[in-house]
Amino acid sequence: MLRRFGCSLALVVIACGADGGARESGSASLTGLSSITGLTSITGPSTGDGSADSIDDGGGTPTDSADSVGEGSTDDVPKFDIGSDESGTSPPPQECETTLVATIRDFSQGHPDFQFTLGVDPGIVQSMLGGDGKPVYGGGTTGTTTGQANFDQWYRDVAGININLPTEIGLVDQGDGTYVYENPAFFPIDGQGFGDEGNPHNYHFTLEMHTQFTYQGGEVFTFRGDDDLFTFINGRLGIDLGGVHGPLEGNIDFDAMAGTLGIVPGGTYDLDFFFAERHTSQSNFRIETTIGCFYPPG
Repeated sequence: MLRRFGCSLALVVIACGADGGARESGSASLTGLSSITGLTSITGPSTGDGSADSIDDGGGTPTDSADSVGEGSTDDVPKFDIGSDESGTSPPPQECETTLVATIRDFSQGHPDFQFTLGVDPGIVQSMLGGDGKPVYGGGTTGTTTGQANFDQWYRDVAGININLPTEIGLVDQGDGTYVYENPAFFPIDGQGFGDEGNPHNYHFTLEMHTQFTYQGGEVFTFRGDDDLFTFINGRLGIDLGGVHGPLEGNIDFDAMAGTLGIVPGGTYDLDFFFAERHTSQSNFRIETTIGCFYPPG
């Protein structure tokens, strides 16, 4: 798949989810994936059995503390240094777009990777996108997934396992050079696919999106949300917010990471975006970008 893109970009995504009891929240800032800051707890509605789960720093329960990610440290966070020999291509002839086409895949909450273990889990995907344009399973660090076979179903159509539901993400011009999509209750497939399965919303789905932009210089891409988010630029992993957790934030400073991403000004590159909502009971989704000109993937 060709890797292409158009215009200047700084993209922020928020998707917030919590477990049936309570899910941690907070923020994690990733500039070149250099650090993830700590989270504080967020309390959600009780589970069906009347209990309220929570994430703490105690043993045996996945946490957002320095134990799993390393607050203020770069030792435990994936780093990528893949070179800068990619020059991209000329901008494609299509007209600019600010509405991004995405594919949602609905899963039953009985899938092994959904409604499962909580925790920040970097390393679920490898640093290079696969030849088929899909993330390559890397295993993770805290065990929120159950193996490659189940993970490979997240972003591929599998009869009886998931249901493909197309959607669109419309970015709104803020009048200040930024374009935003924000939804504090991101439940785009309520009542569809496998249905809500007795929950207030349909909480168990993935979202895959492919687009292109031209790197002009100065762009920043930012994501904030939960659960998992993997963003690839030019086939290189730029943000890794894997795991089942409260809202985390990551960003790509394109100028600072140009060598890592293999990009040069004037080149057109792919932006490949993979998201998963894997646990009840909240879902927030925010994208902010200075890119006002996207192209369909070539």
